[in-house]
Amino acid sequence: MEPYDYRKLRGRIKERFGTQSSFAKAIGLSDVSVSNKLNNVVDWGQEEIEKAVIALDLPHEEIHFYFFTHEVEKNSTTE
Repeated sequence: MEPYDYRKLRGRIKERFGTQSSFAKAIGLSDVSVSNKLNNVVDWGQEEIEKAVIALDLPHEEIHFYFFTHEVEKNSTTE
């Protein structure tokens, strides 16, 4: 399965909390846990997503942009 692109989520975390550590604390996770999730090492759980949505004040219609956008594979073309 393709990894998710969390750039938009990272931006919102920085915008709302300043640091990933502050965000992690606010949603009851360790900094390492959040880092692993943002780096596609571990998946986000439903309850974790719900806590993050509330903490980050995300509009419900935009949740998929933050959590479910796949990374686009960069193709190198040689001619």
